[in-house]
Amino acid sequence: MLLGGLVACQSSPDASQQGSLDDLRAQVRQLADQVELLKKEQMAPAVLLNRYRNSIGFVYGVYHVGFDKQHPQVKTRISGTGFLVGDGLLATNRHVAEPWYGDSDAKALMDRGATATLESLMVFFPNSPKPVGLLVGPISKTSDLALLRVEDSEVTRTLAVLPLAASPGPAGQLLMVIGYPLGTQGMVAKSPSEIYQRLAYRYNDMETVRKLAAMSLIRPSTTYGHLGDIIGDKIVYDAPSAHGGSGGPVLNSKGEVIGINFAYMDGFSGSTLGISVDALRPLLHEAEITAKRTPNRTQAPNSAH
Repeated sequence: MLLGGLVACQSSPDASQQGSLDDLRAQVRQLADQVELLKKEQMAPAVLLNRYRNSIGFVYGVYHVGFDKQHPQVKTRISGTGFLVGDGLLATNRHVAEPWYGDSDAKALMDRGATATLESLMVFFPNSPKPVGLLVGPISKTSDLALLRVEDSEVTRTLAVLPLAASPGPAGQLLMVIGYPLGTQGMVAKSPSEIYQRLAYRYNDMETVRKLAAMSLIRPSTTYGHLGDIIGDKIVYDAPSAHGGSGGPVLNSKGEVIGINFAYMDGFSGSTLGISVDALRPLLHEAEITAKRTPNRTQAPNSAH
């Protein structure tokens, strides 16, 4: 009877002991949840890159600025990044869709009556040897942001559309930026040695881009960092970028777009700038309204005066 009483006493802890056990179990569960979250965060970049890489394209084009019936005063190749955000819609920066935007030389000529014209604009998606034509869509009047219309193509029919976050989210969160920093120069630098030797001094011409595409070397780069601040329609983060990365998506750990990469401060790695995803929604709404009004409408590349 005594032994039985002792066993009964040991199997029925008092209230304070039970409270300590409950606290310990809660702490163990919390630690387990934190470990699981860390595992997911470590796996997220690879998962997200595999899921969305092919939907992030290299935008390439040529534009000129000149006066009517005269040889163009300025003729420039341009490159950047764009990503699918809807049926036939590619998000990018305004200075990619309208390369003369922010160009002081072009503005000086246009102030004198010159016209800026896109001669060509196309996008190369990873794992596709053929480019897809682009037409200029809605352009923001307040942010360096634009939508391009992707011509109907078998290339894009199976590609995923990147989901948009409800908001940029809290400062301090992990993020990932995907794009084509340094344009063809960056892709040539990453190519196998024998290909690099052939293309090393031909960075920006169309033939180089086509050769890279034919060899499946149109591949975006990825950088990681943290969201530092949100100021108006801008987000600030420390993931590195460079010329050519303009227009690339800024993704949170869930794979949602929280912004569009557009600028960096040279010499200070802590300040790369993006346009908040909130600024993209009005353009998508405008594109949706336009599609309903004119479902079969085609649009030539814009020119500006």
